[in-house]
Amino acid sequence: MPRQGPLAGAVILVWQFMSSDAFRLDVHNSIHAIDPADWNRLAGTENPFIQYDFLSALEDGGAVGAASGWNIAHLALYDTSNKLLGVAPHYLKQHSYGEYIFDHSWAHAFERAGGAYYPKSLSAVPFTPATGPRLLVTNGDAAQKAAMARGLASLAEQNQLSSSHINFLPAEDTALLADAGWLIRRGTQFHWHNDGYENFDAFLDNLSSRKRKNIRKERANVHDAGVEMLALTGADIKPHHIDHFYRFYLSTIDRKWGGAYLTRAFFDIVYNTMADRILLVMAIYDGALIGGALNFIGADTLYGRNWGATTHIQNLHFEACYYQAIDFAIAHKLRRVEAGAQGFHKVQRGYLPVTTYSAHWIPHDGFRTAIARFLGAETDGVADEQNQIALASPFKKTRQ
Repeated sequence: MPRQGPLAGAVILVWQFMSSDAFRLDVHNSIHAIDPADWNRLAGTENPFIQYDFLSALEDGGAVGAASGWNIAHLALYDTSNKLLGVAPHYLKQHSYGEYIFDHSWAHAFERAGGAYYPKSLSAVPFTPATGPRLLVTNGDAAQKAAMARGLASLAEQNQLSSSHINFLPAEDTALLADAGWLIRRGTQFHWHNDGYENFDAFLDNLSSRKRKNIRKERANVHDAGVEMLALTGADIKPHHIDHFYRFYLSTIDRKWGGAYLTRAFFDIVYNTMADRILLVMAIYDGALIGGALNFIGADTLYGRNWGATTHIQNLHFEACYYQAIDFAIAHKLRRVEAGAQGFHKVQRGYLPVTTYSAHWIPHDGFRTAIARFLGAETDGVADEQNQIALASPFKKTRQ
């Protein structure tokens, strides 16, 4: 097939996966090329970030596409009768920002050796370090996942890309990808797990005395300062809440000298299309809204995403982002809270380390060998770090 430029064409490749099964992989430059019902049929309802409404909000809100460096290239897998079997959120990346799986050192090494690391292929949810399905296929069919994995590898090789990456994929997909020749990378996040607690105090009862007292003190600091907390979802969220939250979001970005990846239009769209899957925690002080935390609600998980405040109140960040999330998860019988990337400080507040996974296809033999060596050492380091973190667990020793 003649090369049309990196992922520029509609149909990139056709190949025979097994002697009896042929698949076709298409690349679509907009999620709107795929019927929403078809996409959601494959995505399911458990994870909000892989659903059509969230991904289309990123596109329609201008957070991806255009000059963002996230060129939209969603994948669609069809059989010979043109039946849609699978989809994958997929982008052609011109940089490595907004991914939370850091490969800047890989890029620098490849470019020092004379290669062009960008563009690269990435299957992920932009700006969202939350584990979830990436190869969305019919009933989790392993053969179809393998076909998509092979397709991603072929896309990289046929379009002369440096690499293909799948970020924050489920642990159960790692063996299939490793068998297909992908390199598996491990990382660490901190999640809170609900052990069937009846209320927040029942959770605290499982902590050591010192950690329990510290959390109560932090919550009391916020209350005694005169701050009122609101936990809003669905119809309780009003347009002015979104107005204020976007202001809080920008204030945090400005203080950290970061880039505002998410646009105002994105927040407006998810408010209009996903309000019932949003938990918006807002803080009121002296009659005014001064801070907030945006969470998304999954089938059994609450996902913390963004936070901001325009007034400093001691421990407000912990209350809005961690303790209010735990309250909500307990009240709604959710199994866990995922509080986003990094943050060792979360451990003392009941969020324990879990392993995250990504997969990487490196066509260049020498580069692949170097990355494999790096990942071997990094994996040992991650395991050692998690063992050390476990020693700092706030839970009573009899519970661990």
